[in-house]
Amino acid sequence: MKIVSKKLRDSARGQSCTLRLPGCGHDDGTVVLAHLPCGQKGTGMKGPDQIAIFACHHCHQIVDGPNRWEVPAADYLRALAETQLIWVQMGLITIKGAA
Repeated sequence: MKIVSKKLRDSARGQSCTLRLPGCGHDDGTVVLAHLPCGQKGTGMKGPDQIAIFACHHCHQIVDGPNRWEVPAADYLRALAETQLIWVQMGLITIKGAA
């Protein structure tokens, strides 16, 4: 199931970059929702919105560029976990039975 959510996409506005690669703009006002490379993403196709991170312009260019596979998977996973925790705090993702 591909999830498309305006609320998730809009949630990146005003956030800090969760990827933080060398040269990162952190919270320079360019942060958007960047879809991570996964089996459901390709040229002209975005992956599902829940498999995305907050990325500044610099980091987003890398995620969408030819060198995206040079980023260690651990960095993508950390950024995804941080982004999803922010969504839980914002009430955009809920986990049934979570305390």
